[in-house]
Formats: sequence, C-alpha cells, structure tokens
Amino acid sequence: MKRITNPLFVFMAIAFLLSATSLVNAQTGRERNTKKAREAASQSDKAARIFSQIMATREKSIPHDLLDRAEAVAVFPSVWKGGFIVGGRGGSGVISRRVADGWSAPAFFDLGGGSIGLQIGVASTDYILLFMNERAVDSLLNDKFEIGGEGSAAAGPVGRSASASTDARLNAQILSYSRSKGAFAGLELKGVVIKPDNEDNLKVYGMTARDILTGANKISMSEMPEGVRIFPETLARFSRRR
Repeated sequence: MKRITNPLFVFMAIAFLLSATSLVNAQTGRERNTKKAREAASQSDKAARIFSQIMATREKSIPHDLLDRAEAVAVFPSVWKGGFIVGGRGGSGVISRRVADGWSAPAFFDLGGGSIGLQIGVASTDYILLFMNERAVDSLLNDKFEIGGEGSAAAGPVGRSASASTDARLNAQILSYSRSKGAFAGLELKGVVIKPDNEDNLKVYGMTARDILTGANKISMSEMPEGVRIFPETLARFSRRR
C-alpha cells in the first residue's frame, strides 16, 4: 500500500480537521448560550411572578415601608426540601440591588442547606429575602454566605398593619419570608447557605455576581438581556426610591 507523503496534502488535511472541530465547538457554544439565556429568562419570570402575586395580597404582603428600605431583594422560587430524619434544601433564584434609577440586573444565586428533624416526603417553598443594608449585601457576595452565621436574620413582618418599628426591622440585616401551599409568612432561616452561581452569571452577562451588584459599571436596563428585565421592572413597580 502506497503511503501519502505529500506535505501539502497532510497540511491541508490537518487544517480541514481543525476548521471542522472549530465550527462544531462554535455551534455547540452558541446552543449552550441560547439555552442558558432561555433558562435565565425563565428564572427571572418565575421570580417576578411570585413577587407580584405576594405583593398583590395587601393584607398578607411585605410592608411597603420595609421594602422601600431594602438594599437588595432575593427571590428563590420552588425550593425543594425533603428527606427522612436528615433533610436538605435546594434551589436557585435571582437577586437585584438598588441602583440610582431603579434596580440592577438580576444576578443568579443558589440556595442550599441542611436540616435535622422528623420529616418525610418533599415540599416546594418560595423564599423572599430582603437585605436591609449594604453590609448584608456585601456579605452576600462572599463565595459562600450562611444565614444565621455571618448574617443576622429574622422573620419578616407581614401585612399593612405590621409595625414598621419592630425589633426585627431595626436589628436584622436580613428579613426572610416563605410561601408554601399558598400561605405567605415571615420565616426565620438558619443554616441556609447562599452562593453566587457565577457559571450562569458569566454565560448570561460575562460578569460575576460581585461585578453585577457592585461598582460603578452596573448593567443598565437597556443593556440587560431582554428576558431578564422583568424582575427589576417588577421590583420597580412596587418600590422606587425618590
């Protein structure tokens, strides 16, 4: 069998293989980015819908005076908790911080944590967290933030009749709420860990959570991917500082 030893032929064959591999990789990358953009839009839409539903029930909503004081708002839709004897939580959500003209682009975060107790089965719960000062937001941007550890948290008061001068609001860095089976109430969270999902943040924005939520170069509404705008737009409907 005669071997092909023409250097030009070998070079052209290698160049063709490299070009084909590059095209496949580029196509795969575009498909992944498109999928990630759809997932980001879906996550923002779910968070916005949950927040709107809760705020629409005035007698059982987050008091507006507390919301107006919050530096950042997190919504974690459909967090699953379950197990037998030893349980755990797991879910993902979005967090927006106040900016000069409204709210920042939503950064993507994961929520997790364990729990001990007598429990059987699984349950889905929506969580809303108000970060009441800059210190709370700064702590959130560490690689891993544990509620009840670094951050002082309390169950948030509910409804228009809730006192705006409660100790919870004055002392807590974080006010936490939950909705399960249609019931919305303040909930004290301990041992829950929140950490940035920077794989998603980088794919959607090309920035980490810290870059999205801090610094002078925050993403403007017009620069956000269209699908994620619904969350900061929804927050602005209920709270815009003047």
